[in-house]
Amino acid sequence: MKKYTVLLDSSVNDLSVGVAFNGEIIALTSFYAWQKQSEYMVEELDRLLKDNKISRDEIKDIMVSIGPASYTGVRIALTIAKVMAFALSIPVYPASSLQVLKHGNSPSICLINARSDRSYIGVYEGEKEILKDQIMDNEEVLKYINEHPDYVVCGETKYLGIDGYKGNVIKEMLSLKESTTPINDSSALNPVYLKGKV
Repeated sequence: MKKYTVLLDSSVNDLSVGVAFNGEIIALTSFYAWQKQSEYMVEELDRLLKDNKISRDEIKDIMVSIGPASYTGVRIALTIAKVMAFALSIPVYPASSLQVLKHGNSPSICLINARSDRSYIGVYEGEKEILKDQIMDNEEVLKYINEHPDYVVCGETKYLGIDGYKGNVIKEMLSLKESTTPINDSSALNPVYLKGKV
């Protein structure tokens, strides 16, 4: 009987893999793996499944972050999710790579370095979207942060000279599952790439 959810994220510097049962995370690994996610993700997933005596046939669905973030980072977890979903005939739940950086239900400014003095930014309060995912110049980002002092700044933000909140991406992803529409045809699942101002 299918009963487990696999959760995957490779959109930033860390590789994160989790397995959940009945809405609770039962296994999780997350570590710095910049430019190494493609080498480790399948291996780490296989290890978690083996350690918990879970066969692939017991996986009922997958949740994966789909961007915005770097092309390569997003593609790794998404490709693995699509292949597994097709092979096992199971649905995929897509999640914003920014929203999974949030601080629980606190108003959260979620950031990823978009290079060239720009950031991917999305602002969330739990499941509620306050500012749609977009690319913003870092100067504008810092201004937005200053205008919202009560919001938690989340993500890997050292490139802005800020110590941001870095939480549990897998836990936050799972918290969004009930409000996310599953995609049953994995071939229809596409990454989210954003372009800046022209």
